Amino acid sequence: MLDTALIIAITLIAAAIVAYAQYIFKKGVHRFALSPSGIYSLARNRKVIEGALIYLAGLAVYLVALGSGSLSLVYPAFSSTFIFVILISHFVFRERIGYARLAGILIIIVGIALVSGIL
Repeated sequence: MLDTALIIAITLIAAAIVAYAQYIFKKGVHRFALSPSGIYSLARNRKVIEGALIYLAGLAVYLVALGSGSLSLVYPAFSSTFIFVILISHFVFRERIGYARLAGILIIIVGIALVSGIL
């Protein structure tokens, strides 16, 4: 079993990769109709395919973390994905980070620290 800090670091890397995949998905999907032609269009969309491959890479890293640490540690740390998505949204899409989102980010960070035993 790996050191807790290393397991959290691996999990954070997985979360960042998955968050980046979400960004790629967003770039590739402008409109989507839940229909056979819409699904076919998504399956041929280069950005969606790229996002899926990146997502799979993030899943592989997540599985390394999960195989090295307890589920009760890794899964909560993976919630940092929300933080990475908010940061990407802010810096790339110029979405505003309001006080409620900032509070949410702080709660997630404190929660990860509490679950991991840092606090």
